[in-house]
Amino acid sequence: MNTRKKILLVDDDLDLLEQNKLLIESKGYEVITATSGKEGFEVFKKTKPDACVVDLIMEEHDSGFVLCYRIKNDEHGKKIPVFILTSATYDTGFKFGASTSEEREWIKADALIHKPVIIEEFVEKLEAFYELKK
Repeated sequence: MNTRKKILLVDDDLDLLEQNKLLIESKGYEVITATSGKEGFEVFKKTKPDACVVDLIMEEHDSGFVLCYRIKNDEHGKKIPVFILTSATYDTGFKFGASTSEEREWIKADALIHKPVIIEEFVEKLEAFYELKK
């Protein structure tokens, strides 16, 4: 694993933000954080992370979708994995995914990470993205 990868983690729940930051750092990644979609995009532009993990529901119900869309429309964002972090399936019963190219195009994310984060699942999805790009 490349321990130099910088992950942008965006979540408005400060407890979960800190918990997930510690989980991801425990696997050797550098983690930078933001607490809103607006701040997330500013930090993304400034830091050019190697991957982004974006909570789905922040200031608005679609904040995560909007941020992913903005990131994936950026030249740097097209080259990195962007994951949506969600508990929406559990909270609402609304199911969506990122398993087909149509779904990934629609939601502008490379994969979904369900809350609570299972760190091994996250690392597996992240590393799989980089393997595909080789």
